[in-house]
Amino acid sequence: MRNAVKVMHHKMNYTTNLTLISLLLLLLMVSISCTSETRETEQDQEEPTVEVQEDIQPHPNQWSTAKANEWYGSQPWLVGTNFGPSTAINQLEMWQAETFDPATIDQELALSASIGMNTHRVYLHNLLWEQDADGFLERVDQFLSIADTHNIKTMLVLFDGVWHPQPKLGPQTQPTPHKHNSGWVQGPGATYLKDKSTYPKLEAYVKGVMTRFATDNRVVVWDIFNEPENENKGSYPDLELADKYDRAFDLLRAAYGWAREVNPSQPITSAVWGGFIGNDGNQTDQLTSISKFMLEHSDIITFHNYETPEVLPRQIAFLRQYNRPMICTEYLARSRENTFQNLLPIFKENKIGAYNWGFVSGKTNTIYHWDSWDSTYTAEPALWHHDIFRADHTPYKTEETQLIQELTSE
Repeated sequence: MRNAVKVMHHKMNYTTNLTLISLLLLLLMVSISCTSETRETEQDQEEPTVEVQEDIQPHPNQWSTAKANEWYGSQPWLVGTNFGPSTAINQLEMWQAETFDPATIDQELALSASIGMNTHRVYLHNLLWEQDADGFLERVDQFLSIADTHNIKTMLVLFDGVWHPQPKLGPQTQPTPHKHNSGWVQGPGATYLKDKSTYPKLEAYVKGVMTRFATDNRVVVWDIFNEPENENKGSYPDLELADKYDRAFDLLRAAYGWAREVNPSQPITSAVWGGFIGNDGNQTDQLTSISKFMLEHSDIITFHNYETPEVLPRQIAFLRQYNRPMICTEYLARSRENTFQNLLPIFKENKIGAYNWGFVSGKTNTIYHWDSWDSTYTAEPALWHHDIFRADHTPYKTEETQLIQELTSE
C-alpha cells in the first residue's frame, strides 16, 4: 500500500510538473508575441529616417579639364561688364517687348567696345519665357546680333538669387532715388523656388533658351545660377524663404542636369561668391555645399570678388587646384579699394577673365553703395560704387577707361 501510494504520489507530481511547465511555456510565448507586436507598433510610429544627400557625381557631359583649357586657350582675354542698358531697372524691363531698347543697347555696346571690351554678362528671366517664349528668343537673338556687330560675345545668366524675391511681369517700378538696385528682381522668385511643381516650367525655360543658342558662337558661356543662396538680409529679409538655401540648392542641381541634357557647345558654370575665401583672405577649407557643387560640376571656374585687393591673389591660389580656366564674373567696389587699377592688372597677368558690375549709370542706381538701403543719400556720391560712364557717356574717371583700353590693347 505504501508503495502504491508512493507511485501514485510520483505520478501526481509528474503530472503537476508537466502542467506547470506547459503554463510557463504558454506564458513565455504570449510574452514574446506581445513584445514583437509592441516593437512593430513602435517602429511604425517612428519618424522616417532622413535620407542623407550623397555627393552627386559629375555628369558624363561635363567637360574634362583638358577640353576646358583647350577652349579657353582659343579665347581672347575676356573683359567686360555685367551689362544692362541704362534705361532698364532690371531684367524684365530690359527684355519685355514694350521696353526693349535696341537703340540704347547699340549705343552702349559701341561705347564698351571703344574702350576694348569684348564680352558682357547679361541676365535673362524665366517669366519672360512664360510670357512670350518666341518673342523673348527673338529679342535675345537681336541683342546678340547687335553685340556681334561690335565684336562682343555674351555670357547669358539663366537664374538669379539676388534682390527682390517677388518678380512680376508688366510695367516695372520706378527707381527709388539714391538707392542701389531698388528694382532688381530674383528669377525665379520665391513662389517658384519653394514649389517643385513649377520645375517643368523652369526646365522648359532652361532647355528652350539653351537649345536655341547651344551652337551659337555669339554666346561665350552659360551661367546657370547667380548667387543662388543669397539671403538679401540688407534689402528684403522679411520676404525671403526661411529655407532658401535648401530650395536654391535643389534648383541649382536640377538646372545643371537640364543644362547637361542640352549639352551646348559653350561651357557651363556658376560663380562661387562666398564660403571659400573670407574677407580676411582665409577660410579656404570652409566650402559650403553649394560652393563645392559649383566648383566640382562647372566646366570653367567663375567667382566674385568685392573684397580688398589682398584677397584676390589668395582666391586665385585656392581656385588653381581645380585646374580649370578662371573668370571673375563680378568685381568693382571702389570704397574697398576694389578698383580697376588694383585688380585688372592681376587678372591680365593670370589671364583670368574679368566682368565688373555696371556700365552706364542709369535706373539701377548702382553708383550708390549697398549701404544706401540703410543710409540716406541726397546726391550723387563722391565715390561711385559701381559703373564706369555717366549718362552722357563721359567717364566717371578717365584714368579707369584709359587703363581698360591700355590693358585690352596689349
